[in-house]
Amino acid sequence: MMGITAKNIVSRRVLQTLFGTALASSLLMAAGTHRVMASPVEESIYEKMLDNGLKVIVKLDHRAPVVISQVWYKVGSSYESGGTTGVSHVLEHMMFKGTKQFPTGEFSKIVARNGGEDNAFTSKDYTAYYQKLEKSRLKVSFELEADRMRGLLLTEKEFDKEIMVVMEERRMRTDDKPQSLTYEQFHATAYDNSGYHNPTIGWMDDLKNMDVDDLKVWYERYYAPNNATVVVVGDVEPQAVFKLAEQYFGKLKPFKVAKAKPRVEREQKGTKRIKMELEAKLPYFIMGYKVPVINTAEEQWEPYALDVLAGILDGGESARLSKNLIRGSKVATSAGAGYSLDSRMQTLFLLDGIPAKGMTMAQLEQALMDELEDIKNNPITDAELQRVKAQVISSAVYEQDSMFYQGMKIGIAETVGIGWKEEKKYVERIQAVTAEQIQQVARKYFIPATLTVAALKPVQKQADQEQAASLGQVN
Repeated sequence: MMGITAKNIVSRRVLQTLFGTALASSLLMAAGTHRVMASPVEESIYEKMLDNGLKVIVKLDHRAPVVISQVWYKVGSSYESGGTTGVSHVLEHMMFKGTKQFPTGEFSKIVARNGGEDNAFTSKDYTAYYQKLEKSRLKVSFELEADRMRGLLLTEKEFDKEIMVVMEERRMRTDDKPQSLTYEQFHATAYDNSGYHNPTIGWMDDLKNMDVDDLKVWYERYYAPNNATVVVVGDVEPQAVFKLAEQYFGKLKPFKVAKAKPRVEREQKGTKRIKMELEAKLPYFIMGYKVPVINTAEEQWEPYALDVLAGILDGGESARLSKNLIRGSKVATSAGAGYSLDSRMQTLFLLDGIPAKGMTMAQLEQALMDELEDIKNNPITDAELQRVKAQVISSAVYEQDSMFYQGMKIGIAETVGIGWKEEKKYVERIQAVTAEQIQQVARKYFIPATLTVAALKPVQKQADQEQAASLGQVN
């Protein structure tokens, strides 16, 4: 299963791909109504709320006889507490282990026999499952997903095998990758009590001590129709999709879903710094400021100004970090900035990089700081502003080429509580951002009191150190 569990590099490009990943991402209709709503502005998107609380959203795309079907659950690692970290991701793996109707291994085989593809992913804010099928096979997806939404069999035998897979996944993706390990520790340092303190894949000790009963509790608590959204994008007819959803999902009973604790991060009072000494080929530097997102911003425009600011710093070869730090002063071999405005809770505005040969970590940090200070003190040029806005518009157009990504934007927006209507206003709100607003958010949020810094210092392997010491004694 594809688990979105860690950001190995936190540049804007990678954030957009993974989360951060910046992926866009509740239309409220009364439970029990069967009215389809589509305004003239959003004529290609339709939604319906089933009696059991399941929301079904359909976006039309008639360019190919294909359909993407996604099921989004409002649960991810930010919902977890100490001792059970990683349970959302492990449960994602176990969702493929079978039900009474479809035994272990049958789910993906059935999808494949129907010419489709399937997978799943877990993030801090959500867990999602999807299938890509020929449009007449949508019922296959609905039947399989409805069956495992409430009928999953969680056996100790299958759990014992799968938890070993997840632990190995953690070793490969995080423990054996110095940058990933540094980023994980950086995030845990930046956040004290927020749900974002813990890694999505979980801490190794929690994984070692997890049992199948932990998964049963999690499954019963969050996997319900009234805690899920079904998103369908493709060459379909909305009423036919709603009828099919009623047929397969409508019979599932809702239940009281545990309300997530707010877990608002306590106010940071000063800069936090950590130094990692790991066996690595290259040094690595990362810094981040606590900033608001769409869900938490006091002013509606602030997240969009921060998003444009990230584009000013890291939006191609003409962006400031590439132009000034890599090609200009040559203080860095790579440098990036990232921000996800569609997180469920307060997030971080990130900057990272690798110092060039002969340059120190302190020099790279100062260079990054200088770029931020320049934005605080000098308004960005109109040319820069228009460049980023043009990139946003072109990206929004290109994104339409992917049915999967169209569905993902809707699914994230609904699941984190933004709503797909707000997501559709993304380009409009970006276009409204001014140079003065960018300067305002830089001055307001890029302050020492909200800063966390992490530096990775490469060290020699123990064997290499012993060999060097031995050669020194001989000489």
